Amino acid sequence: DFMRRSRIDELPQLLNVLRGEMTFVGPRPERPEFTSVLERELPGYGARHLVKPGLTGWAQIRYQYASSVQDTATKLDYDLQYVRRRSLLFDAKILVQTIPVVFHQQGR
Repeated sequence: DFMRRSRIDELPQLLNVLRGEMTFVGPRPERPEFTSVLERELPGYGARHLVKPGLTGWAQIRYQYASSVQDTATKLDYDLQYVRRRSLLFDAKILVQTIPVVFHQQGR
């Protein structure tokens, strides 16, 4: 649908950034009903919560939408890389690489 394809549905998350609940760059927030399951299924999953969630992240620009536990495990690897490597320069790199993903709607 148009709202999802254009990512307009994510605009309210800007308010979360302004309130300090999210950042521009960080692991994407997961729906609460999945978090406890993923913490049981994927060792190390909780470590992605060491940083605030973000509007975009290393996993989003590196991997497609996660539709299985294996996909989520792959995205978790990217999220944990971000947690370990996070810096202003790395955030800037992710923001720049996010632009074509958003405008070309690559589904990540």
